[in-house]
Amino acid sequence: MDALILARMQFAANITFHILFPTISIAMGWTLLFFRLRWLATHDEAWLMAYRFWTKVFALTFALGVVSGITMSFQFGTNWPGFMERVGNIAGPLLGYEVLTAFFLEATFLGVMLFGHGKVSERVHLLATALVAFGTTVSAFWILALNSWLHTPAGYTVNANGEFFVSSWWQVVFNPSLPYRLTHVLLASGLTASFVLAGVSAWQLLKGKANASTARVLRVGLTVAAVLIPLQIVAGDMHGLNTLHHQPQKIAAMEAIWQTERGAPLLLFAVPDEATRSNHFEIGVPRGAALILRHDADGEIKGLDAFPGAHPPVKPLFYGFRVMVGTGMLMLAFSWAGLWWYRRAGWVATALPRPLLWGLAGMTFSGWLATVAGWYVTEIGRQPYIVFGLIRVDEVASRVPAPMIAATLALYVTVYLALIAAYVGVVKYMAEKAVDMPAARAPRAKAVAA
Repeated sequence: MDALILARMQFAANITFHILFPTISIAMGWTLLFFRLRWLATHDEAWLMAYRFWTKVFALTFALGVVSGITMSFQFGTNWPGFMERVGNIAGPLLGYEVLTAFFLEATFLGVMLFGHGKVSERVHLLATALVAFGTTVSAFWILALNSWLHTPAGYTVNANGEFFVSSWWQVVFNPSLPYRLTHVLLASGLTASFVLAGVSAWQLLKGKANASTARVLRVGLTVAAVLIPLQIVAGDMHGLNTLHHQPQKIAAMEAIWQTERGAPLLLFAVPDEATRSNHFEIGVPRGAALILRHDADGEIKGLDAFPGAHPPVKPLFYGFRVMVGTGMLMLAFSWAGLWWYRRAGWVATALPRPLLWGLAGMTFSGWLATVAGWYVTEIGRQPYIVFGLIRVDEVASRVPAPMIAATLALYVTVYLALIAAYVGVVKYMAEKAVDMPAARAPRAKAVAA
């Protein structure tokens, strides 16, 4: 492999590992705020127990997200120096805003969340929880503003040296794809976190480690997932229509449409062949793609033939999209079936059938699979550009020798796999060692007085 491919693989490895943790922590922050409010409203020890346990999971998740994010940012200088040279006037401030308005907020008040209960008033502790939750979402906003700008650039000017400058910060930040990407990612985070809640709770029930909070957490996870899945389907459809407008070649690759045609089928399965520019073993729904993308069974969809030399590779997008959608459908089935069974059982968690609990436990990190598959579709679909339609990836790559990139890539992947295994192992350990009552709690009188 040449240095460019290895550099792309290294960045992909870094961002794959990094995205696993924000996709949990963004929604988990708001979940903790809900647990906290329920504790204050009811003074039910189970809600406080849920808050304390999941705060520890949140802290672990947050720590790994921060570390992997720092490593990822280094690669702008090591592997892609031309990127910051060309668009640093736009990317630099957006990354800076994320640190100043979000990261400091999260890092500061996370300590109060972890160690302040019983040492500060209930109101201050609640405020700290709310600010951490708000900070995670603000962080996602700034990162997605930059990422969306790379896909749908707006509000810029370019000088004679090819350097980009801001002509309108409003247009840069609120570029055409930001609302769709932000909504899609926030919903994905909610789904990922809800299945972690449900999966860990199901595991506790299976292993006889359930505590007073388990049933409540399981109900929250299933309810949130059941509500968010339909919203995500709608948001995904709107995101797809926005992508069709701004990046039609990405849609053509996702659907393996080689020639511009009317009434294109929706392929459920196929084996795309870039050598012959055709598909083998097609299984599809006639006119399905045209109906979904154009809302017209005879609508025209541009094929890859309309973008010679300027379209992404087909197989990663075609298969990645189907992995994302397939995982989403499984999440829909498990959340709705789980909620139905739970209600039928009279909200008694121990009455749930064990096959359902095993299924939920197996789906604990299903949100990771859907998120990574969707992220690959998004980012590989931008190829061969790093700023869509304006700067190609090969224009900004470094000249680091391929063996050096390969060595660091191998090291990154080894460390990341070990850290993922350690993360899952620690969450499993904490779930199985959960105590039945909080180690300490604020007196009820103090809670009422606050």
